Amino acid sequence: MNKELEEIIVKSFFEKRIQKRVLFELTSPKKRDNALDRLNHKYLDTLRKEFMIEIPKPNSDPEKIEKIMKKQGAGNSCYVMSCNYSLDGKELPTSTAIEQLIWYQAASIISFIPGKLAYFQAELDYGFLPRFILKRSL
Repeated sequence: MNKELEEIIVKSFFEKRIQKRVLFELTSPKKRDNALDRLNHKYLDTLRKEFMIEIPKPNSDPEKIEKIMKKQGAGNSCYVMSCNYSLDGKELPTSTAIEQLIWYQAASIISFIPGKLAYFQAELDYGFLPRFILKRSL
């Protein structure tokens, strides 16, 4: 885990009222799941809506998602926060992270430019996964 990077992500994209709690949970091995689980069905109460841009459906092609994110400024590497424990807290090549997480049907944030650009997907409710660009002014 990269505590400093996760703090930037939380302070940039999470609602102010829950930032301290989420940061505490992310650093606690016993509570980390709670922080990440907030991003499943409660993401609209957790993330700042003004920085969320929905990726239109159908939105399950990893190559298209990667192109969308690269067009927004994503580079070749990223940092992952995810309910997928095998990828959570890792720095990965962009294509690998997107390809592996696109089929994982639970919450994930892929940070490309800390505090400025990320990809987010929530848990599958029905149909297509909710997927968003998280973007602040570059």
